[in-house]
Amino acid sequence: MNETLKRLLSGVVYVALLIIATSYSVNSFYLLFGIFMIIAVYEFCQLIHLNKTAPILLGTIAYCLASQFRTNKTNDILLLIATLFVSLKCLLLLFNSKKEKFETLSKYVYTFGYVILPFIIITKIPFGKNGYNPQIILSVFVLIWTNDTFAYVVGKSIGKHRLIERISPKKTIEGFIGGIVFSVITSILISKYYIEGSMFIWTISAVIISIFSTFGDLIESKFKRIADVKDSGNIMPGHGGILDRLDSIIFVAPFVYLFYQILYYVS
Repeated sequence: MNETLKRLLSGVVYVALLIIATSYSVNSFYLLFGIFMIIAVYEFCQLIHLNKTAPILLGTIAYCLASQFRTNKTNDILLLIATLFVSLKCLLLLFNSKKEKFETLSKYVYTFGYVILPFIIITKIPFGKNGYNPQIILSVFVLIWTNDTFAYVVGKSIGKHRLIERISPKKTIEGFIGGIVFSVITSILISKYYIEGSMFIWTISAVIISIFSTFGDLIESKFKRIADVKDSGNIMPGHGGILDRLDSIIFVAPFVYLFYQILYYVS
């Protein structure tokens, strides 16, 4: 099969599965992202050469408990702080030009803080004041896809200045800015025609999502560069692994959730 057609078909199946499972019910949403998490943990453990059994088992238990039992605000904040701590560690890793060698403890910290905990936070994002609202998480995905698409288009068209060349030679500053601009435009359309909500809040969300989805992509590229592999897996023909598809959302999730928490306490 033609490689482009293979990539298109697997992409369509992925997007359709995401939209259907997320929209159908909260339980189908939990199930899909639970499966995504298990595969992502498996792929990440392969990248960093860590035994998969304990992370998959503990991650699955933590995910099931978090998705079936609503925790109080204090526990949510502690979860967020722990995840943001590892996110900061990932950013330091991204900008560290030295050859990195992970100790066993660091491997577990990255596995839980970079993969497992963000998936748990993802399950909390669609809950608004009226309960589960799939439009919230689908809007986040739309903004990520918009940023990725237009960062590529603008970068390909007018990009001249490399963003972080040693990690991702194709990403440009012009593309990065273009992705933010078109994501903001899309967020205005989302707040006006798709979901009830403040245009200002969705505009700020778009900026946060654009910035940190780019970092998420770069950080996963850094892990793959350290492992000297092209893709995290091969479960999606033409796209690579689940981690390759969800690297943006797992890094975006804690920062979006932090923004929502700030809004909650301010209001």
